Amino acid sequence: MPDTSLHHARMADLLQAAREGDNQSLGELVDELTPLLWQVARAQGLDRDTSSDIVQTAWLKLLGSLGEIRTPIALTSWLITVTRREAWRVRNSTRMELPAKDVLFAELPDVAPTPEEERVDVERRRMLWTAVAQLSERCQRLLRIIAFTRRPDYDVVSMALGMPRGSIGPTRGRCLAKLRDALSPDFR
Repeated sequence: MPDTSLHHARMADLLQAAREGDNQSLGELVDELTPLLWQVARAQGLDRDTSSDIVQTAWLKLLGSLGEIRTPIALTSWLITVTRREAWRVRNSTRMELPAKDVLFAELPDVAPTPEEERVDVERRRMLWTAVAQLSERCQRLLRIIAFTRRPDYDVVSMALGMPRGSIGPTRGRCLAKLRDALSPDFR
């Protein structure tokens, strides 16, 4: 059985256990698939906070549909589709959100960084993402998954990126080397 089939079978087993009320299995599903869903949302051009909201919405939709998923082995594909559709919906919505009144927060202490700290942070992030944008699409997608996952599951990464599991580590190393070369010495 190929790695992808093993992954799908494992996700189906975890889904079945979650349907039966096993919260640990549900937690394993979330831990395993959230990085992939986050990358799917980010790939739609959304910012970090919006992507996080979309991933959370996808998980909520799964909770509401636990008993309705007829093909548990296709869970990963179902979640990817839900995430992508939600990202499109949010990206294309034209609703405006009104900011909260400053008066409501007047008594809260200001824990925000100083303007100088914020400027330096913004500049460093700009430099980093400018360098990332110079990499190939394959490197960009791989580094996004690796960067925002504590311990990525190479089977999931392999499936998401369509690359052999054994080439993920070496490819990551080459992508990181290219990224280091693209960054100015001032960034380090």
